[in-house]
Amino acid sequence: MSTTDPKPSADKGGADAKTVAGAAAFSKFIAVLQLVADADAPPNVAKLSAASGYPRPTVHRIVAALQAEGMIVATGTGNTFNLGPRLVNLASRSWERSDLRLAAVDALMDLRNSTSETIHLAVPSQGEMVYIEKLESPHAVRMASRIGTRVSLTSSSVGKAYLATLDMREREALLVHAPLRRFTANTLTDLDEIRRELIATEQRGYAEDREENEEAISCYGAAIRGADGRTVGCISISMPTFRLQNDPQSRYIEPLLAACRAVAARLGPTAGR
Repeated sequence: MSTTDPKPSADKGGADAKTVAGAAAFSKFIAVLQLVADADAPPNVAKLSAASGYPRPTVHRIVAALQAEGMIVATGTGNTFNLGPRLVNLASRSWERSDLRLAAVDALMDLRNSTSETIHLAVPSQGEMVYIEKLESPHAVRMASRIGTRVSLTSSSVGKAYLATLDMREREALLVHAPLRRFTANTLTDLDEIRRELIATEQRGYAEDREENEEAISCYGAAIRGADGRTVGCISISMPTFRLQNDPQSRYIEPLLAACRAVAARLGPTAGR
């Protein structure tokens, strides 16, 4: 509430204060839980405190509460923590019931079988893209990603495919807050370059990741449009760059775009609403 807002009644003010305080506490729990999920190795309280900026006693209390609810578990080595069974169960239920994932299953399998490469299904989430499905390549060399992995909007093919479908106002709102991290030597970190790349992506109807998100990995991505024209998710084909075929248009892009259309058709007229 701003300082110019009228002062609420005592009853209403008390309810609002409790709501705000509860939301702030909940945000801290979610922030610590996200740090555990995103860590390359199970973190301890000291690392969680440093990464979150919260004092160690606060993190201790949060960790204890998350453990009590089965959201995280101690690994038994160095007082470190991993995601717990209750959270994993909730996540799997969410994925299983996802209308988009269910509608996409057949098309994703067809795309994986026709290209023999790794296929991802991703959705936008808080300024990033999150993989909600992954079909592995049958080849020996595979991707290190997993369901739940979050990837950058500006360096991944699914992120660029999503951004390219937004109107300029929405696109800019996301771009100006994007972290623009450099993941490889090829990662675009200049906003003007990224804007030009998104215009090119919009014009050709698909996105390219030229070893921008991960060393030696190339990807093509495209958007799944709902009945209202808005993007509900994106599909990507990912492979080691050394396996790229000479005719990407027929080998990857046409099957990718066909898969996106098939998923949109399966979703029906309520998609995106």
